Amino acid sequence: MQRLGWMLCAALLVAGVAGAQDKPLDRPPIVLGLHADMSSGSAMAGEAVRRGALLAISEINGQGGLLGGRKLELVVRDHHGVPARAESQLPELADMPNLVAVLGGLHGAAFLTSLPYIHRRQLVFMGTWASTKELIDHGETPSYTFRVSAQDSLVGEFLVSKALKPGRTQLGLLLERSAWGRSNEKAMSEALARRKLTPAGVQWFNWADENMDAQVAALERMGAQAILLVANAPEGSNAIKSMARRPQDKRVPLYAHWGLSGGSFVAMAGPALSEVELSVFQTFSFVGAKDKRTQDFLTAYHQMFGTTRAEDISAPVGTAHAYDAVWLLALAIKKAGTTDRPKVRDALEQLGPHKGLIRTYQPAFTPTRHEALELSDYQLTTFTSEGVLVPSAP
Repeated sequence: MQRLGWMLCAALLVAGVAGAQDKPLDRPPIVLGLHADMSSGSAMAGEAVRRGALLAISEINGQGGLLGGRKLELVVRDHHGVPARAESQLPELADMPNLVAVLGGLHGAAFLTSLPYIHRRQLVFMGTWASTKELIDHGETPSYTFRVSAQDSLVGEFLVSKALKPGRTQLGLLLERSAWGRSNEKAMSEALARRKLTPAGVQWFNWADENMDAQVAALERMGAQAILLVANAPEGSNAIKSMARRPQDKRVPLYAHWGLSGGSFVAMAGPALSEVELSVFQTFSFVGAKDKRTQDFLTAYHQMFGTTRAEDISAPVGTAHAYDAVWLLALAIKKAGTTDRPKVRDALEQLGPHKGLIRTYQPAFTPTRHEALELSDYQLTTFTSEGVLVPSAP
């Protein structure tokens, strides 16, 4: 009888173990961080990146997650675009259990001073907007910074090529006084030099400057036939207002970097926007896109965020970049077979082809190239009367 009791207990124990094996174990999430301005002048860009990341995460988790069923999770930290704040917040992210990578937002300056810390802590950094060249081209080895976004040296070449129309040789530069502005001054000047030209003049402004009448007038006196503008939304809107205040025959076309599209630029510029000729650099537009991947994305976007049109997507490049970036990180985690950050870093350099929203990556990165996008991905856009950026006519 006693022997029968032991046998029954053993059978129940085996059954219990088998049942536990059949039941999925609760496994910790795989964490991605988003470190961006979520509440200041470029909060629209931060929110766009968050939405793109959430849509990719939803798809990946809906397909079973990663590494045997672990779900991706996004944590968000708001640095307000302030480098000192970003620097103070990074240790919290780096120490977070199961955190694999950090997505960066619009501000490159927020991370430049933290590059040594990022590499010391082996923290995978994925840029989704900031185009400052030195975020990737910094000399740290092995490099832990990658980017699905534009790069200023190429943006300079692109904007110069578009602004130098027949009969136009004198371009003025109106630039934010920051690492980003200096990066663009160098890129634009080099692009002009390749054409045996120099800037007609260079004028600078500071964050929160409310009036740029003096800078715009100075560039006019220097003979600028068009102006290359490097500004975020608040200062960009003030530059537009200053140009609109000029006599109509003194207003010259502006070709803007994309920073102004990361905030409430249209509302801040107001009626002045319709009084100037403005073209804006972008890498992607949902408007008019017909391919199935984009249409599927738009369906999911509308369901998650309650919109109805492609035109309703604010700061679309941030959304598209983040969506592609999270998918590339997921593929690297899958390839590495682990969340170990050095191994994920290595895997990012060894990915195969991947069809994203912006392009088919062939591949996105290599051991010698951590930039996923190319000059061929760049496009010029203009604002419609509704304040929506749409691709310019060829």
